[in-house]
Amino acid sequence: MNRPARETLLYLMLTAIVVVGGYAFLRYAYRVADQLPFSQEIVLIILGTLVTVLITAMLLNKQTEVELKKEQSIKFIELKSSIYMDFVAYIEKLLLAGEVTHQDHVRLQFFTHKLAMVASPGVLAQYRQFLQVFNDSTRDADLDRQEGDAISVALARLTVQIRRDLVGEQDLAEVEDLAHIDRQVLDNARASLEG
Repeated sequence: MNRPARETLLYLMLTAIVVVGGYAFLRYAYRVADQLPFSQEIVLIILGTLVTVLITAMLLNKQTEVELKKEQSIKFIELKSSIYMDFVAYIEKLLLAGEVTHQDHVRLQFFTHKLAMVASPGVLAQYRQFLQVFNDSTRDADLDRQEGDAISVALARLTVQIRRDLVGEQDLAEVEDLAHIDRQVLDNARASLEG
């Protein structure tokens, strides 16, 4: 059993003990201390305070756990975004240089490892297709316009998957037709090649 589950179980057991013990004490107090003024009210106040403290502690513990998960998720998305943006900037640098060296291929291997750590299955599958186009286009060191265009189109297809990985849930909430977004991204990429 993991730690948060044990703590929750402990809080529940303590709450049950306090409630049962409080109930037994309350029954006793009603019978024995019936003549003392405010004795029943004092017992109820103490019992209510203890239950409130235990429930508050349990809620704060759960809230902390949720906040930690949220922060981890944010950091992971930031890491993904950083790797994706670095990758796109790297491909841009290669296409602008017009040539691909052995060092560029080695660097691409390291991007492959980085993507393997953070990318969704859809991104990884599309990345494999991108690598095939990239490797076919860079068999010789020089990149001509046609090879650069092929890499750009493959990169556009990859960015569709990257977008789904990063903002897919937002797109699902806002847009009914995800295929429309895919077409729009690819059409934009093709239009940029014509310029």
